[in-house]
Amino acid sequence: MPVADQPPPLPPLREVIAAHGLSASKALGQNFLFDEQLLARIAAIPGDLDNKAVLEIGPGPGGLTRALLRAGARVTAIERDSRCIPALADLQAAFPGQLRVVEGDALAVDHADLMGEPFAVVANLPYNVGTLLFTRWLSGEDWPPRWTSLTLMFQQEVAQRVVAAPDTSAYGRLAVLAQWRSRARLAMKVHRSAFTPPPKVMSAIVHVEPAEAPSGVRSATLERLTEAAFGQRRKMLRQSLKGVPGALAALEVCNIDTTRRAETLAVSDFVALARVLDG
Repeated sequence: MPVADQPPPLPPLREVIAAHGLSASKALGQNFLFDEQLLARIAAIPGDLDNKAVLEIGPGPGGLTRALLRAGARVTAIERDSRCIPALADLQAAFPGQLRVVEGDALAVDHADLMGEPFAVVANLPYNVGTLLFTRWLSGEDWPPRWTSLTLMFQQEVAQRVVAAPDTSAYGRLAVLAQWRSRARLAMKVHRSAFTPPPKVMSAIVHVEPAEAPSGVRSATLERLTEAAFGQRRKMLRQSLKGVPGALAALEVCNIDTTRRAETLAVSDFVALARVLDG
């Protein structure tokens, strides 16, 4: 297996794209990154990856994949675009035993079963499925999860929603789900000009690590509570939460004014409400 400080020589990414006749698919939310120094910086965010299992979603022609392989990671890459499989096969040949390519839809795969061991997720997520995948990784009653960290590229607006503080315009359901039993930080901003083709928006990378889960709270309860509260975020809590059985009584128990709006509640307030509901 190649070691991280002696990677095999590889052609520039632009040559790979040209050789395989690839172009970014708007339907699949693709935007390619060619800057190998930037890709190496992204691969370094999770820390030492030497001989660590890494899941990558939507590798495309393999720009980030090669950076992860050079860092010594054992990468499983899920790619639904069959056009990209030959380019990834070239990387498999260059890094024997380090890269497994799974052709298919990442939303249709049980990632923990696929990996079979603790794993980090590092991905330039396709914009059209990024939030859906992220909330799936954050959900579930089993905690800590099988993933050890999430290092994910999002539209900057979405990234800011993940790390937002209460009583800000970006604060909402995504922030609560990301922060109630995880540590989330904005690790890097990426200018739109770094991509081919350049997207209309700026991007940013979020890094998330599991933290200790508060006792007496079910993930499903918190998800239901935040969905109702932020689904009508302009309304007072007494209105937005009236459809959640027991929620109005829980507000009283927690001494939370029912005329407040969801974005004014701290993550700990939602945890306290969920704990009362789970009784």
